[in-house]
Amino acid sequence: MSAKKTLNREQRHALLATPAGWLACGFGSGLAPVAQGTFGSLAALLPWLLLRELPLPIYLAVLLIGFGAGVWACNVASRALGVADHRSLVWDEFIGQWVALLPLLIPALLPHGIAAWWMPAIGFLLFRLFDVWKPWPISWLDRRVKGGMGVMIDDVLAGVFAAVVLACGLHFLS
Repeated sequence: MSAKKTLNREQRHALLATPAGWLACGFGSGLAPVAQGTFGSLAALLPWLLLRELPLPIYLAVLLIGFGAGVWACNVASRALGVADHRSLVWDEFIGQWVALLPLLIPALLPHGIAAWWMPAIGFLLFRLFDVWKPWPISWLDRRVKGGMGVMIDDVLAGVFAAVVLACGLHFLS
């Protein structure tokens, strides 16, 4: 298997030995044996259930702080692993997923002002679609931006794409 897909014992220890590694691997969700990005995105839904209760400006501040912390943590973890963008680094999925779900925090976009259980599920699926598909310019950023910023930025943009599609869908339901 490729070095980007598996972790050996030393890499796992290096990743879990630091706070940066714990954050970068999404508090362990990135250690799944397969579909690490999907597991990271699913794990991101749990804290989102609490974050969605925040006022929108504070939610946006959490996104910005989380992005900055992710650039740092993924940079440190990538160096510790010796792999530029290992699949186990899923903090980018957390931030991208939270960006994708942003329209669900804007009451004017919600049909009848009420969020239904399927809305976060649609946001999750849209984010995974854009994260895996990587249409331009996501693919361009993924290939050209390196380090912690490179790990984070393509998923944030995938989250923006998903948020736009989700917002448009919610608008048509209203």
